Amino acid sequence: MPFHYFGKVSFVPYTKVAEFADYLKNGKLMGTRCKNCREISFPPRADCLSCLSDEFEWFECSGKGRLHTYTIIFAAPTGFDDIAPYSLGVLDLDDGGRLLGWINIPEEEITIGMRLQAVPKIFEEVPEIKLYYSLEKANTT
Repeated sequence: MPFHYFGKVSFVPYTKVAEFADYLKNGKLMGTRCKNCREISFPPRADCLSCLSDEFEWFECSGKGRLHTYTIIFAAPTGFDDIAPYSLGVLDLDDGGRLLGWINIPEEEITIGMRLQAVPKIFEEVPEIKLYYSLEKANTT
Protein backbone atom coordinates (compact mmCIF):
# COMPACT_ATOMS: atom_id res chain seq x y z
CA MET A 1 0.00 0.00 0.00
CA PRO A 2 1.75 3.16 -1.21
CA PHE A 3 0.06 5.55 1.24
CA HIS A 4 2.55 4.52 3.93
CA TYR A 5 4.94 6.92 2.18
CA PHE A 6 2.95 9.81 3.66
CA GLY A 7 3.70 8.84 7.28
CA LYS A 8 1.78 11.21 9.56
CA VAL A 9 -1.22 11.45 7.25
CA SER A 10 -3.98 8.93 7.90
CA PHE A 11 -5.56 7.44 4.80
CA VAL A 12 -8.03 4.63 4.30
CA PRO A 13 -6.33 1.29 3.63
CA TYR A 14 -7.72 1.01 0.09
CA THR A 15 -8.38 3.54 -2.64
CA LYS A 16 -8.58 3.40 -6.43
CA VAL A 17 -6.09 6.27 -6.67
CA ALA A 18 -3.36 4.75 -4.48
CA GLU A 19 -0.95 4.87 -7.44
CA PHE A 20 -0.70 8.63 -6.82
CA ALA A 21 1.91 7.98 -4.11
CA ASP A 22 3.94 5.70 -6.40
CA TYR A 23 3.95 8.34 -9.13
CA LEU A 24 4.97 11.02 -6.62
CA LYS A 25 7.79 8.81 -5.35
CA ASN A 26 9.07 8.69 -8.94
CA GLY A 27 8.94 12.48 -9.27
CA LYS A 28 5.65 12.68 -11.18
CA LEU A 29 2.71 14.82 -10.16
CA MET A 30 -0.36 13.02 -11.50
CA GLY A 31 -4.02 13.98 -11.69
CA THR A 32 -7.02 12.11 -13.03
CA ARG A 33 -9.21 12.79 -16.06
CA CYS A 34 -12.73 11.38 -16.37
CA LYS A 35 -13.01 9.12 -19.43
CA ASN A 36 -16.69 9.99 -19.74
CA CYS A 37 -16.83 13.83 -19.57
CA ARG A 38 -13.07 14.68 -19.56
CA GLU A 39 -13.30 16.57 -16.21
CA ILE A 40 -9.82 17.03 -14.70
CA SER A 41 -9.18 16.45 -11.01
CA PHE A 42 -6.26 17.30 -8.81
CA PRO A 43 -5.86 15.92 -6.28
CA PRO A 44 -6.70 12.70 -8.12
CA ARG A 45 -10.23 11.38 -7.81
CA ALA A 46 -11.53 7.95 -8.73
CA ASP A 47 -15.10 9.23 -9.09
CA CYS A 48 -15.90 12.27 -11.23
CA LEU A 49 -17.43 15.24 -9.43
CA SER A 50 -19.26 16.28 -12.62
CA CYS A 51 -20.83 13.09 -13.97
CA LEU A 52 -20.11 10.58 -11.13
CA SER A 53 -18.40 8.15 -13.51
CA ASP A 54 -15.75 5.88 -11.99
CA GLU A 55 -13.86 5.53 -15.27
CA PHE A 56 -10.71 7.66 -15.15
CA GLU A 57 -7.22 7.90 -16.59
CA TRP A 58 -4.02 9.33 -15.15
CA PHE A 59 -2.31 12.37 -16.65
CA GLU A 60 0.89 14.15 -15.65
CA CYS A 61 0.45 17.68 -14.30
CA SER A 62 3.03 20.37 -14.88
CA GLY A 63 2.60 21.41 -11.23
CA LYS A 64 2.66 25.06 -12.29
CA GLY A 65 0.05 27.58 -11.26
CA ARG A 66 -0.86 30.70 -9.31
CA LEU A 67 -1.02 31.01 -5.55
CA HIS A 68 -4.71 31.26 -4.63
CA THR A 69 -4.24 31.73 -0.88
CA TYR A 70 -1.85 30.87 1.92
CA THR A 71 -1.50 30.76 5.67
CA ILE A 72 1.33 30.63 8.15
CA ILE A 73 0.91 27.97 10.82
CA PHE A 74 2.20 28.98 14.25
CA ALA A 75 0.07 26.68 16.44
CA ALA A 76 0.55 23.41 14.56
CA PRO A 77 -1.38 20.20 15.15
CA THR A 78 0.23 17.37 17.08
CA GLY A 79 2.95 15.76 15.02
CA PHE A 80 3.76 18.95 13.16
CA ASP A 81 4.42 21.23 16.14
CA ASP A 82 8.17 20.62 15.92
CA ILE A 83 8.36 22.28 12.49
CA ALA A 84 6.17 25.35 13.20
CA PRO A 85 6.02 28.02 12.02
CA TYR A 86 5.53 26.93 8.41
CA SER A 87 3.61 28.21 5.40
CA LEU A 88 0.92 26.31 3.49
CA GLY A 89 -0.54 27.45 0.20
CA VAL A 90 -3.31 26.56 -2.23
CA LEU A 91 -2.15 26.59 -5.85
CA ASP A 92 -4.60 26.94 -8.76
CA LEU A 93 -2.96 24.56 -11.23
CA ASP A 94 -2.63 25.55 -14.90
CA ASP A 95 -3.66 21.98 -15.80
CA GLY A 96 -6.82 22.16 -13.66
CA GLY A 97 -7.53 21.48 -10.02
CA ARG A 98 -6.01 22.83 -6.85
CA LEU A 99 -3.07 21.70 -4.80
CA LEU A 100 -2.31 22.25 -1.12
CA GLY A 101 1.35 22.19 -0.18
CA TRP A 102 4.15 23.55 1.97
CA ILE A 103 5.55 26.82 0.62
CA ASN A 104 9.33 26.73 0.38
CA ILE A 105 9.82 30.49 -0.03
CA PRO A 106 10.65 33.10 2.63
CA GLU A 107 7.47 34.56 4.14
CA GLU A 108 8.27 38.11 3.03
CA GLU A 109 8.37 36.99 -0.64
CA ILE A 110 4.95 35.28 -0.66
CA THR A 111 2.19 37.13 -2.54
CA ILE A 112 -1.26 36.05 -3.68
CA GLY A 113 -1.26 35.41 -7.44
CA MET A 114 2.46 34.70 -7.69
CA ARG A 115 3.59 31.94 -10.06
CA LEU A 116 4.69 28.78 -8.26
CA GLN A 117 5.16 25.15 -9.05
CA ALA A 118 4.78 21.98 -7.05
CA VAL A 119 7.99 19.97 -6.77
CA PRO A 120 7.77 16.31 -5.65
CA LYS A 121 10.15 15.52 -2.77
CA ILE A 122 11.39 12.48 -0.90
CA PHE A 123 12.22 13.50 2.65
CA GLU A 124 14.47 10.75 3.91
CA GLU A 125 15.80 12.70 6.91
CA VAL A 126 12.47 12.56 8.77
CA PRO A 127 10.97 9.07 9.04
CA GLU A 128 7.41 10.28 9.73
CA ILE A 129 7.00 11.96 6.34
CA LYS A 130 8.71 10.31 3.42
CA LEU A 131 6.88 11.77 0.43
CA TYR A 132 5.43 15.20 -0.24
CA TYR A 133 5.59 18.14 -2.62
CA SER A 134 6.54 21.70 -1.89
CA LEU A 135 5.56 24.93 -3.59
CA GLU A 136 8.62 26.60 -5.07
CA LYS A 137 9.25 29.59 -7.30
CA ALA A 138 8.25 28.80 -10.90
CA ASN A 139 10.75 26.89 -13.05
CA THR A 140 12.42 25.21 -10.06
CA THR A 141 13.68 21.69 -10.70
